[in-house]
Amino acid sequence: MANAELTQQVTEPSRLATWFWPAFDFSRRFFLTLASLPFIVLPAMLPLSSLLLMLPAAIPDETIITESHQRGSAIRNLGARLFALGVGLASLVAILLPSHELAVRLGLTGIQKWVAIAVTAYLLDLVILAAVGNVPLRYNFRNLMVRWRITLLTAIAFTVVVALLTVMLAFVVGMYRVTEESGQPGNILILGDGSTDEVFSFLAYSDVDKIEVERCVLDEDDRPLAEPIGVKTITLGGRPRYMTSKETYAISIQTVPGREKKRFVQVRGVVEPELAALVHDLKLKTGVWFSDAGVRTPPGEKPGERDQVEAVLGAGVAREFGSTVGKPTLEVGDTFELSDRTWVVVGIADSDGTTFGSEVWAKQSIVAKLFSKNGYNSMVLRIDDRGTRAEVSRRAAEMAFHLRTRFTNPKISAQTETEYFNKQSETNKQFLFAIIFVAAIMALGGVFGVMNTMFAAIAQRIKDIGVMRILGFKRWQILVSFLLESLAIALIGGVLGCLLGSLSDGASATSSISSGQGGGKTVILRLSVDSTVILTGLLFTLVMGRLGGLIPALGAMRLKILESLR
Repeated sequence: MANAELTQQVTEPSRLATWFWPAFDFSRRFFLTLASLPFIVLPAMLPLSSLLLMLPAAIPDETIITESHQRGSAIRNLGARLFALGVGLASLVAILLPSHELAVRLGLTGIQKWVAIAVTAYLLDLVILAAVGNVPLRYNFRNLMVRWRITLLTAIAFTVVVALLTVMLAFVVGMYRVTEESGQPGNILILGDGSTDEVFSFLAYSDVDKIEVERCVLDEDDRPLAEPIGVKTITLGGRPRYMTSKETYAISIQTVPGREKKRFVQVRGVVEPELAALVHDLKLKTGVWFSDAGVRTPPGEKPGERDQVEAVLGAGVAREFGSTVGKPTLEVGDTFELSDRTWVVVGIADSDGTTFGSEVWAKQSIVAKLFSKNGYNSMVLRIDDRGTRAEVSRRAAEMAFHLRTRFTNPKISAQTETEYFNKQSETNKQFLFAIIFVAAIMALGGVFGVMNTMFAAIAQRIKDIGVMRILGFKRWQILVSFLLESLAIALIGGVLGCLLGSLSDGASATSSISSGQGGGKTVILRLSVDSTVILTGLLFTLVMGRLGGLIPALGAMRLKILESLR
C-alpha cells in the first residue's frame, strides 16, 4: 500500500512536468524571438553585403575576403577585426554614394529621392552578393523550379499585396495633385469672418466691391513696402476690369438616374464666366460659356415656362454624369436633372487634376435663387503677378495678411488660394496614414508567407546543406544562398504587382477633401501611378523579401555539418 501511494505521488508530478515543460519552453522561445526581432530587423534594412564584410569583426572564422582565418597575437586579431569593420563600412559608403549621386542627377527631391536611393542601394547590394558570394545560383534556381507550386503561390501573394499597395498609393498621389494644382500663387480667397470653408461662408453683395479696390502698403511688421500691392487689372470687353471672381457655392443632392442612391454635386455660380475663368486659369475644352441670361429655352417651348439652366461642367463631373447614362462623358447639348430643374450642358471645362473638375458652373443669380442664397460665399482676387512664383506667393501672403488684419469694413477671412487648398489636403494625410497601417499589416503577412516557404525549403534540404558545407561552402554563403532565393520570389511577385497596379493609372475615383470643422468637398480625381509609386512598391518588395528570408536563412546557416547529415 505504501509503495502504491509512493508510486502515485511520483507519477503525478511527472505527468505535470511532461505537460508544463514543453509549454514553458515554447513560451520562452517565443518571447526570446520577439525580443530579438529589433536586433534582426534593423540590420536587415542595411545592405547585406556590407554586413557580411563586417561579420569577421564579430566572428573571425567567417572570413569573407580570404579563404581562411590566420590566428595570431591579440594585437593581430584586433587589427583583423578592425580591418573587417573598415571594409564593411567602406562598402556601405560605396553603395550609398552612387545611389545618392544617381538620384541627384535624375533631379529627384523629397520622398522620391530617398525611396530611389534605397531601391538603388538594394539592387546594387543584390549584384554584389551575387558577384562575391560565390553561391550555387544554379542550385537555387533548380530548387525554385522543382518546388514551383509553392514558389508560384508565394509570388502570387506578393503580386496581390504590391498591386493593392500601388493602387492605394496612386489614389493618394491623385488626391495630392488635385489640391496642389487647384490653387494659383497670386490668388487670394476671401471668405466671411470666421469661415474656413466656402460652404459656411457669407459675403454681402454690397461689401465685395470695397475689397477689390483695397491696396496693401505695409508688410506684416508694419514697414512700408517698396511697391504697393493691389488687385490686378485687365482689359476685358473693351474696358478695364479688376481681376476678381464673385462666387456663390452650393452642394446639391442628386438622385443617380436608374439607381437607388444619391450623390453630392458641387455647384458654383459665377457672375462673369470669362473673368472667373481667367482668375482660376481655366479654359474650355469644348462648347461655350453660359450666356448673360444663364438659361436657354428648348425648341418648341415658350420662354420662361420650361427654361433649361445653362451649365459648364468640369471634366471629371462630366464623366461621372456620363457613366450613369451609358456614355463616356456628357457632351455639349446633353441635359441632366438637378435641384428640380433641367440643366443643359453648354461647355466642358479643361479642368482635370483640379477641384474645379468636380464642379458644375452656372450663372450666379440663378444658382443663388435655386439654393436660396442671398449673398456670395466667396470672392477670389488676383494680385499683380509679375515676377517669379516665389515672389508672387510672398506678395499674395502679405496682401492676405493685410485684408485679414487691417481691413475691417467688413471683417473678412483672407488666405492665399494655395494655403486654402493645402489645408484641405488634411484628408490626404489621413489616407496616407491609413495606407501605411494597411501596408504594414500586408507586409507582415508577406513576410510570414516568405518565411514559411523558406522554412519548408530548408527542412527539405537539410542534407543538401550538410553536403554544401563538406564541399567547402561557408556558413555565410549558405545564408546568402537562401536569402537570394527569398529575394528572387519577392522580386518576381513585386514586379508583377507593380505592373498590375500600374494599370490603374488614369482611372477615375471619387473622394473628399476636408478643411476641418465639417467643411469639405467631394472631388472626382484620376489615379496616378508615377515613378515614386513604382519605386515604393519595389522597395516594399525588397524589404519584405529580405525580412522574410533572413530568419530562415540564419537558421540554415547555424546548422552543423554532422547534424545536417543524420
